Amino acid sequence: MKFITAIDRYILRLVLVPMIGVFLLAASLLMLEKMLRLFEFVSTEGGPISVVFRMLINLVPEYAGLAIPLGVMLGILLAFRKLATSSELDVMRAVGLSYTRLLRVPYMITLVLMALNFAIVGYLQPLARYGYEQLQFELRSGALGASIKVGEFTTLEDRVALRIEKSEDEGRRLIGIFARVADSKGQALAITAREGRFLANAENRNTIILRLTDGTIVQELASDKDTPRVLSFSQHDLPVDLPAIERFRARGDESREYLLPELLRMGWSSDASMAERDANQANFNYRIVEVISMLVLPLMAVALAIPPKRSTSALGVFVSIIFIVAYHKVNQYGQSIAEIGQVSPAVGLWAPFVLFCTTVIWMYYRVAFVPGGQAIGALESVYAKLAKRVLALFRRFTRSRAGAVPAPPPESADAV
Repeated sequence: MKFITAIDRYILRLVLVPMIGVFLLAASLLMLEKMLRLFEFVSTEGGPISVVFRMLINLVPEYAGLAIPLGVMLGILLAFRKLATSSELDVMRAVGLSYTRLLRVPYMITLVLMALNFAIVGYLQPLARYGYEQLQFELRSGALGASIKVGEFTTLEDRVALRIEKSEDEGRRLIGIFARVADSKGQALAITAREGRFLANAENRNTIILRLTDGTIVQELASDKDTPRVLSFSQHDLPVDLPAIERFRARGDESREYLLPELLRMGWSSDASMAERDANQANFNYRIVEVISMLVLPLMAVALAIPPKRSTSALGVFVSIIFIVAYHKVNQYGQSIAEIGQVSPAVGLWAPFVLFCTTVIWMYYRVAFVPGGQAIGALESVYAKLAKRVLALFRRFTRSRAGAVPAPPPESADAV
């Protein structure tokens, strides 16, 4: 007997298409919402646009941790909903295929994606989160070339005041330059130039060369009796001292930046303080709970996918989304209160996990083993009644609007 039959391959095709679509849609929506704020932040700091996409890449593991479970659940749910509404599921059940047998391929997909999610949550997310924080720090500190803004005066090392009118060629060509340079004796020079460009200094890495073209140097007067000195030049090299940039902190300032083995070692270390142990244990249990909860997602998908007989209600789709997002938020809240020691991870994280799994298993039992059973039968009845009332009100409203239109006046007998 073949382990993978034609029905399994058919279910595989039905699951993969919506699952990939949901995953891409969820990840895209989450990233687009963040992209707008990142563009605003980078433009305010005066950084290059390429930083936005580097920061978004570091956010992909963060959003994948939620998008993967959501895609798995909705992919299986939509596949079984299609089988149920087209009566194919009734035929499969009639030939002796149970729901548990039909879930063979969905569970194979779930286990593969569960391993992928474990690698993302346990290893990629901490590294990506640290990289995101590092980019933010470098953008604010000017390490990414964001310290000089077009159209604004910028002070470098309290010695050079610089203003650039326009920038071209990705910042390599500067047009309309004004600079005021002061020396240690208090004397100052005002320099204007048509254009210029920054060049690296091979002798001193802490200094760069601003090569100016077609400009004028004016020495500021110490008193009214002095004669100003004016010098025109076709090319002039102005050394500019780079500001001292503070190095970014080491990884591990927060527990969410640790890898799973690091959390496991530090969360139960006797050398760590009580606050550190609480934070590390809460984060470790949160990641494990988020991954293990994927084991019951196929059961919940099947339980919510099958509508009542002679019905095409899509209430189960909305309930499943609300269910998984609400559970994710409950886990986040449980982690936050466990990190500060208000409750233990067993109460804040594993108790909701047990309740979640128990509810899902009961829902699946109602659908798979109770004749005519429904997981959300009461909600389906309320939803059907509410939909009928809304439809009746809508029809009454449209009829009243149609009756309010004035009819044309009847013709008089004299006009006939």
